[in-house]
Amino acid sequence: MSVSKKGLLGAGAAFVALTGLVFSTLGQMPEAIPPVSAANANSNSNQQAPRLLAQKLKTLTIVFPNRSDSTDLQNKANAVGVFLSRELGIPVKAQIGDDTAAVEALRANRADVAFLSSRPALKAEQLANSRLYLAEVRDNYSGRYTYNSIFVVPNNSPIKTRNTAKATLQQLRGKKIAFTSPTSGSGFIFPISELVKQGFVPNRDRLDGFFGQIAYGGNYSKALQAVVRGQADVAAVSEYALFPPYITAEEKSKLRILHKISGVPAHGIVVDDDVPVVAREKLINALLKLNQPQNNQLLRSLYNSTELVRVDHKRHLAPIRDALQRAGIEP
Repeated sequence: MSVSKKGLLGAGAAFVALTGLVFSTLGQMPEAIPPVSAANANSNSNQQAPRLLAQKLKTLTIVFPNRSDSTDLQNKANAVGVFLSRELGIPVKAQIGDDTAAVEALRANRADVAFLSSRPALKAEQLANSRLYLAEVRDNYSGRYTYNSIFVVPNNSPIKTRNTAKATLQQLRGKKIAFTSPTSGSGFIFPISELVKQGFVPNRDRLDGFFGQIAYGGNYSKALQAVVRGQADVAAVSEYALFPPYITAEEKSKLRILHKISGVPAHGIVVDDDVPVVAREKLINALLKLNQPQNNQLLRSLYNSTELVRVDHKRHLAPIRDALQRAGIEP
């Protein structure tokens, strides 16, 4: 496993402060957050598979990143840990952190598995030789396990959707934009890739040559609220950010989707290369049991996903690789 340590992003995009917005700061990856609790294994002498797994892997640590649409995450993660302990016959530790800490934990061999969004999943491959095997499905994903990045404007905005992407986005020249954050796939990387594709900017470092003002909300809610409050003319977010808990129904009624970019890879589950192949397959099969009706609430409670599906790592993450390259951002 590689032991090099790299930051998730470089900085460089200009921005201005908007009232109520939180700005992203970038740098080296912090140390992983120590495990808060562990789910004790329940032995099952009647099952050969858990005993075989226990011979190869004595414990399993899974990082569950904090997301704004999940509350009481530690207890929910613990419940999943208990379920997996029972299925696998080994202790499964549920650890809470953010995407950056999860990648660092994989790199430093302090974690075996992590729920990650697409950009950190690429970083986990680069730094820890980890791979994404399962993707989340949500009811509000337009592509089942892919979703749209969207440009959002006020309902009464004179900016209208035209017959081509180029004609639509041309109207944003000189406007004030609120991106989600410089690390967000749907809230920054895919929108910038689209702007480069249409010929409006050469890369992410030259946005000020097109927009009149650039800000980062820090999360979907604040980027959208900047538009609602008139602090920005347009925001870039995920399609599912137009629903609670990100914004209220009243706030949504004041907004309109201007342009959609399809194919953003859904978040998924990354497994480190140190996990033996047999153990990995047993883990994946155990996670897929969360799709079963009797177990599905455990999955839904984490991040509002309804199902886990097997995906090919390279194929699933190809769109984010392409978007990063086009935008001039280091993977």
